[in-house]
Amino acid sequence: MLPEICDALERAGITTPFAIQEMTLSVALLGTDLIGQARTGTGKTLAFGIPVLQRSVAPKDPDYSELPQGKPQALIVAPTRELALQVSNDLALAGADRGLRVLTVYGGVGYEPQLDALKDGVDVVVGTPGRLIDLADRRALDLSHVHAVVLDEADEMLDLGFLPDVEKLLSKTPETRQTMLFSATMPSAIVTLARRHMRHPMNIRAESSYENATVPATAQFIYLAHDLDKPEIIGRILQAEDAGKMIVFTRTKRQAQRVSDDLADRGFSANALHGDMAQVAREKALTRFREDKLQVLVATDVAARGIDVAGVTHVINYTCPEDDKTYVHRIGRTGRAGASGIAITLVDWADLHRWKMINKTLDLPFDQPQETYSTSEHLFHDQGIPPGTKGRIVPEKPREPREERSERAPRDRGERGDRPQRNRSRTRTRSGEKVDAAAPTEDATSADKPAGDGTSRNRNRRRRRRSGSGTGGGQPAATV
Repeated sequence: MLPEICDALERAGITTPFAIQEMTLSVALLGTDLIGQARTGTGKTLAFGIPVLQRSVAPKDPDYSELPQGKPQALIVAPTRELALQVSNDLALAGADRGLRVLTVYGGVGYEPQLDALKDGVDVVVGTPGRLIDLADRRALDLSHVHAVVLDEADEMLDLGFLPDVEKLLSKTPETRQTMLFSATMPSAIVTLARRHMRHPMNIRAESSYENATVPATAQFIYLAHDLDKPEIIGRILQAEDAGKMIVFTRTKRQAQRVSDDLADRGFSANALHGDMAQVAREKALTRFREDKLQVLVATDVAARGIDVAGVTHVINYTCPEDDKTYVHRIGRTGRAGASGIAITLVDWADLHRWKMINKTLDLPFDQPQETYSTSEHLFHDQGIPPGTKGRIVPEKPREPREERSERAPRDRGERGDRPQRNRSRTRTRSGEKVDAAAPTEDATSADKPAGDGTSRNRNRRRRRRSGSGTGGGQPAATV
């Protein structure tokens, strides 16, 4: 390793390599293609970041003038915006003394700043597949001089449907490039991608099997809980003796926002992180979380891969994860880099069968989760919650009493303009002629009128026969 990279890492307190770094650096620094398989939170970023920085030519190097000016020398592809930003931050930390220009590109923000940076010239580009394709199609991103390509979290890119974009990006790079692929799992589609685009890669695996890929320093608790009681349970866990920063994972964006609002209403410093938020709002929430200005981040699975924040003591699965891989990725947000952590999963009764499948796949000892409520003694004991703790640190806002109907102010009928009131008096008419209310009815006067009267001829009626009359049963009434 170059001394300037070692000095930068030492200033950041990084002096001892992790297993994946120790196994990867000697191979990657030679320019060999490699496949690195390791669980999340084991230091994969520096495992490929250091070789990329060291094998790139810095502006102060004598050979820099011989390169095409301003063209990227390395490309790093990440599945999410958050992960791309995290990779860029680690590269900036390790390459602080190299002077290489690192650009991060992703969707959800304007093109102009990214186009201007590419026009001024960059050395390393980190980005998400969609925005990288857009910039390449605009001819703003030239990948024809790239010497190294890194595919980070390749299995996640497969899950998000990015593999066609990844293959398109690879086709725009030289065949002589170095390709490094990192993934927690190796599905068949990733193996096919590696065979097609990599040259005799060396396979490096940092653990014996994925099935036991849960972080060993993370204590796991599985509780069978009612959905309506979960916010109260989380509120009490937030007041545990060793509670620090916490990430709560939800299944949907709407649920993430609802849980975040509920915790904020209970007095906790909480914020949501999901795809419906603007990019600026997402970055602001992550920055506040990293700076300890937020205690709780309520996120969807999209953010699970990209969050790498120090000091996360708890990860809570608000609902049962979809599968074993999602469970491993979620709880990998705590217990990172050798630290300890706590992972709590709240399982609904309807999801019990799904949890049993995850438990069996990962060979965990939680086949029958314990039924748990916010008042359960074992919850207080397991999590170190002080006795008498409630799930709210501010008093509940009083509800506004509903206004009784009798107390409502009568509506002024003249408020919609000065419309005159209707004349509700009615006039009785018969055959189009006004009839005096005091006048005798026709039935009473018909006997006094001759049979040939024209008025009676114009008003023939069919009379109904009354029951019990003597006109003969079953015969229709005669017309008059």
